[in-house]
Amino acid sequence: MNVRLTGSPSFCAVSCRCVFIASLSLLLLRASASAQTALPWSQGKNNPATQKGYVFQVPGVDNVPDLHGNPQGAKLVLFIAGNQFMVLPKLVSAFVALHPELAGKIFYETLPPGILLKQMQHKDTLTLGNLTLTVHPDVFEAGVVKLRTLASQHVVRSYVTYATNVLGIMVYKGNPKHIRSLNDLGRGDVRLSMPNPDWEGVARLIENSLRKAGGEALVQKVMVAKRQDGATFLTHVHHRETAMRIMQHLSDAGVTWQSEIRFQEMVGNPIGDVPIPARYNTTGVYAATVLPSAPHPAAGRLWVNFLRSETVQSIYKEFGFGGFQTAPPK
Repeated sequence: MNVRLTGSPSFCAVSCRCVFIASLSLLLLRASASAQTALPWSQGKNNPATQKGYVFQVPGVDNVPDLHGNPQGAKLVLFIAGNQFMVLPKLVSAFVALHPELAGKIFYETLPPGILLKQMQHKDTLTLGNLTLTVHPDVFEAGVVKLRTLASQHVVRSYVTYATNVLGIMVYKGNPKHIRSLNDLGRGDVRLSMPNPDWEGVARLIENSLRKAGGEALVQKVMVAKRQDGATFLTHVHHRETAMRIMQHLSDAGVTWQSEIRFQEMVGNPIGDVPIPARYNTTGVYAATVLPSAPHPAAGRLWVNFLRSETVQSIYKEFGFGGFQTAPPK
């Protein structure tokens, strides 16, 4: 198609320049809005550092939202499944109120269990960009299936359960794609963000729910076929990515823990919830263990016992989790 510009050269130059400036301004505004809404967990009360030096942070560039505290001189080190990141600030504050001698001496990570296990397998060492960190954990928290497996392999001695959770479908506020059920996730016009089964145990639970709702065909459509054609994105870290992608309109929906959706709504992000009926839902059970190699086993036991207290249960319920079960499911 041929396009002819009319008018003087100077007029055309000014017009083109105006269009360019307007387009650039729109892109900058969108980028600014994205930066403001994408990382609420790294701001203020949502992620309070207990010990602060010079504060340096650039959202989206230099930002470490899943490593908390100062590992140097830590007297309690916690490796905790990342889906609990929103609970930890209140949890740690309540624990320190009971054990003030540990104030400023707790370091914790909220990464996917598979990543935490890889870190432990690499002599408790993690390389993040140009930073290499070696820190020896006292407590490991993950899904009960993972802890049961580790116990059967004699990697851990025992564990306790302390909370439960169910699944939900995360969408953009107002649900512009009109997603009503798990079966809608198989639609060709719905782009998904889903947990990576290589390091997130929740992927197995999501597959169970997809199977209940639409059989093996729906599992294959969502987790295999749509992944192959690029319509299903698998997260590299955990559910933070799903919320970010939905807010940036890179994905339309994703199955996450119900607590993830509750948190995004609590901090005012434009995220909506499509509940999954109980007959299709799958319950996750969280468990914790003091590691045999724990440098601070006494502090680790204090923490694990604390997880079953009424104070902890009320905090978890505030963020959409369920209470603990008296015995792990078979």
